[in-house]
Amino acid sequence: MKFIQQSLRLKARKRGFHLITAEVLQALPQLRELKVGMCQVFIQHTSASLTLNENADPTVRQDFETFFNKAVPENDPDYLHNYEGDDDMPAHLKAALLGSSVLLPIQNGRLALGMWQGIYLCEHRDNGGPRNLLITAWGE
Repeated sequence: MKFIQQSLRLKARKRGFHLITAEVLQALPQLRELKVGMCQVFIQHTSASLTLNENADPTVRQDFETFFNKAVPENDPDYLHNYEGDDDMPAHLKAALLGSSVLLPIQNGRLALGMWQGIYLCEHRDNGGPRNLLITAWGE
């Protein structure tokens, strides 16, 4: 079994849901060496998250943002953790709901994603800054 690991620093993005599949693939060209395996993409932050979803229609990503802003509102007076602003605690909650990693199958040297699937960076802060990912692939 072979293991491949690569760090990827994503540029700062505005709040929202952003497709990053191409950046992940570009950071891991050795993926082509694996016929079968798994690939984990992990984000090293607690106020942004990752998920897998629709990669074609950008309104899906806008609707994700709308939904999560309604589900986890800002300026809730009950939040105690607000040292970094009104979007701080809501960002942590949204990240906890979506998760810090995606696990994807590898087939014939490629991610075995469905036709309409892409990896999203879910940026939950107004000014989250650059985000660090750790990509680990393993297989034969």
